[in-house]
Amino acid sequence: MTTAIAPLSSKTGRAHLQESLCSWLAPEDAPPAPETKTVEEPTPEPDSPAEAPADEAKPDLSHVWVVAAEIEVAPKVAKVADYRGSFKATEGLRIDALEVYCKGCRRPYDEVTGQDCAAKIDNRHLIGGDQSTRAKRKIPVPPRNARVVPGGRIQRRGIEAYVGGVSRPPR
Repeated sequence: MTTAIAPLSSKTGRAHLQESLCSWLAPEDAPPAPETKTVEEPTPEPDSPAEAPADEAKPDLSHVWVVAAEIEVAPKVAKVADYRGSFKATEGLRIDALEVYCKGCRRPYDEVTGQDCAAKIDNRHLIGGDQSTRAKRKIPVPPRNARVVPGGRIQRRGIEAYVGGVSRPPR
């Protein structure tokens, strides 16, 4: 089976898609809107030397400050806060600020005031530095008089692990 595809012209094909979506709002006796042709105007050459482009959108490197707080609440509010992870404070409640720090870089207000947020620049400081250059963990060396005694095999999967208490929380 052969399929022939005819080229689309401006009168047929997709021309109906370019009509106004709100053409049904125009009165029926109104004359059709005149077609306008766009003509490209030559751009005048600037008299002054080329200006530097405006500052591109700089990323926001400012800190987002949060306060670690200590609030004394009633036992009922404490129960709700423990269950939901939040609670509503009453108006006029005094809150003691324990610490003010940046939510991103987790550094105290006093240390980084006036500096850019390190977490928005490079977040490596939160994971202990560059992982490729960080020293590996050292295996502790047993004392001289210690003797290593091999133990039995611990079953960590299956019903034996459950019965043995390996995969279930202690009571």
